[in-house]
Amino acid sequence: MPRRMHLVTRRQWVTGPPMRVTISWMEFARAIASAAITAIVIGVICLAAFRLLARHWPAAALLGRSVRAPFRVMLFVVAASVAARIPPGHTRQWWPSVQHGLHILVIVAVSWLIAAILLYLEDASLRRHRTDIPDNRVARRLRTQVLLLRRLTVAVIVVVTIGAILLTFTEVRAVGASVLASAGVLSVVAGLAAQSTLSNVFAGITIAFSDALRIDDAVIVEEEWGTVEELTLTYVVVRLWDDRRLILPSTYFTSTPFQNWTRHTSELLGAVEFDVDWRIDTTGMRAELDRILARTDLWDERVKVLQVTDALGGWVHIRVLVTARDAPTLFDLRCLVREALVSWVQRHNADALPRHRTELVESEARPYARDSADDAGLFTGDDEAKTRAIRVGGVLVGPDGREGRP
Repeated sequence: MPRRMHLVTRRQWVTGPPMRVTISWMEFARAIASAAITAIVIGVICLAAFRLLARHWPAAALLGRSVRAPFRVMLFVVAASVAARIPPGHTRQWWPSVQHGLHILVIVAVSWLIAAILLYLEDASLRRHRTDIPDNRVARRLRTQVLLLRRLTVAVIVVVTIGAILLTFTEVRAVGASVLASAGVLSVVAGLAAQSTLSNVFAGITIAFSDALRIDDAVIVEEEWGTVEELTLTYVVVRLWDDRRLILPSTYFTSTPFQNWTRHTSELLGAVEFDVDWRIDTTGMRAELDRILARTDLWDERVKVLQVTDALGGWVHIRVLVTARDAPTLFDLRCLVREALVSWVQRHNADALPRHRTELVESEARPYARDSADDAGLFTGDDEAKTRAIRVGGVLVGPDGREGRP
């Protein structure tokens, strides 16, 4: 009988719920203090390592400033989570919720640190390529791609963090299998419901990485001139010449032709056209163009041409071609050349101003009078015509002017 009772007791000990170890509040306070001191020591060591590394690698100082806050938060949250593994005193009912909350904070802190490191790497790539120089095509392309990657990075980290937090709940893990089983159907339904949105997202990625459009590109869209101010996954913001903003979906630039004036280089060629009289002094006008371009810094010294391209309708059509380093400079240069040449024509070649000529001619023609030859027609004139008129039921006019039938 004692032996049987011993076996029952042993079976209960084996199959019963696991015993939870607890510590006193004093021991828990010491554990928290020890974890905090460990976190501080690790933080100080990392700070010293970054300062030592910054002497040989200047970018380390910027990296340290970028990750300082998330790294410190992560250290203290991890330390608190480790110290809270053993519940203090009689806290078996609510202490698992505290541990769960600290687990979630650890996930958030780690995600914050990863995001800070990735954003630092993206900013470092932007700092190596300046956009405030004349030839900045490569820098603008890199800036466009990095800004798009930044948005993708933040979005992916947020989604992964939320997913990791949800997986810490037992209820979410329990329904995970059914969610994965229906993922194919849900993806089809979501794709059909968000077809336009997804097309804009893919169009934005295509634009950024195909190098068809970049930040600060000079473009003409919807018969408006402007520069690309912002490029996102779903839309593009074009700043027009009068400071208006034209917002277009990303699919517009993949399905509609548009002009990109800075596709490969920012240098452009522009035309200034005039209609003047035939008495224009083209030699003097060409010399004046040379003097105008020599006095301005807007011209990049690549092309200067003055040609007579047409001579019709009593006017001579003159076209002037000039070049500049970018679109805004070219616009100012064209305005300058047009104004200066108009002033030169007014001062030095006034005979060449456009004129409409009218010639007055005295006419000796008699007033309009009809003769007998003019009366010949299909149903009037000779006898055959009269016969045709009678045959179709026409009316004849006699010599006295009276109408009647024969």
